[in-house]
Amino acid sequence: MRRTITLLILVFVAASTFAKTENTKKLFKAGNIKKQMETVTAWQLNNPKHALTDWTNGAFYAGVTAAWKTTKSKKIYQAMMEMGTKNEWKPGRRWYHADDIAICQTYVDLYKVEKRQEMIQPFIDTLAIFMQKPYPTRGNEVIKWWWCDALFMGPPAMVKLGMVTGNNSYLTYSDQLFKECYELLYDKEEHLFARDLKYVIKNDGKDIREANGKKIFWSRGNGWVMGGLVRVLEELPADYANREFYVTIFKEMSARLKELQQADGLWRASLLDPDSYPGGEVSGSGFDCYAMAWGINHGILDKATYLPVVEKAWIALNKCVKEDGHVGWVQPIGADPKKNFTEDSWEVYGSGAFLLAGSEVIKLKR
Repeated sequence: MRRTITLLILVFVAASTFAKTENTKKLFKAGNIKKQMETVTAWQLNNPKHALTDWTNGAFYAGVTAAWKTTKSKKIYQAMMEMGTKNEWKPGRRWYHADDIAICQTYVDLYKVEKRQEMIQPFIDTLAIFMQKPYPTRGNEVIKWWWCDALFMGPPAMVKLGMVTGNNSYLTYSDQLFKECYELLYDKEEHLFARDLKYVIKNDGKDIREANGKKIFWSRGNGWVMGGLVRVLEELPADYANREFYVTIFKEMSARLKELQQADGLWRASLLDPDSYPGGEVSGSGFDCYAMAWGINHGILDKATYLPVVEKAWIALNKCVKEDGHVGWVQPIGADPKKNFTEDSWEVYGSGAFLLAGSEVIKLKR
């Protein structure tokens, strides 16, 4: 009965949403998208929550960078520069951890404009240690990127640095670590990533599954992989030897996520058990919208197939933004679908995901 009621509610919401075509057209107008991005950026900058080198801000400032590129706002650019200056252009303290280099994506993007070596030198110095010093392990943990969201944190930063410095060793090492994580966590039947080894099904009687018996695939984790994939692909040359590896994963995941999008346009915290977590989750959904819009814009995803998916997602995402720019329905920090959230729940990475989505939706030729 619960499942039936939930489905009826979702169908009703979807029908009422998409019947109002005229009211949603404005959401795709360039002026409206830019205004919304500026409002979201301003609200989040005025409501900081974590250390500026934290992985959460790595995701947020990736969105801020996208907002600046889209709007050309001098205020947004100044905020990015102030962040980098305050951090002394340093990553976090853990040289071995992907989370602590996520913020470096923004440093490299600013370096492309400013061409000041001090903006990337601390990152270069950190990677010199990371690539040479033995990785501190616990027990048998030897894979450096052993959790799927690391694929948003680490690879884009390393690839960006490799492209601006001409140092291909960063690209090669990123390829190696990405493939290790892929072999560890990618489910080749479901075309989704387990969050970490705890959620990999081994059929030994000790598997962790959802209430409906399905495997656990976390929406935000997979959304961050999607975001990481497109941010890597955006940097790599068309003739890069390993480019097709990333394109193949991106296409497979896009096709599966298309199937798992819910009637209201959002994805649920648990991708394969949406009834257990009925609220649409914005951070995972925002990254999915961003990635698929990017795929359409770059001719990797079929427009006729994926444009409706992106449109539904963008309409739904905008419904989660309050008038002041507060992006709600964002799941708190965690590692699985379990943590509850509401329309008032926010995190800086939710704003970042929304901004990234807007930066690609605005480029769509509808």
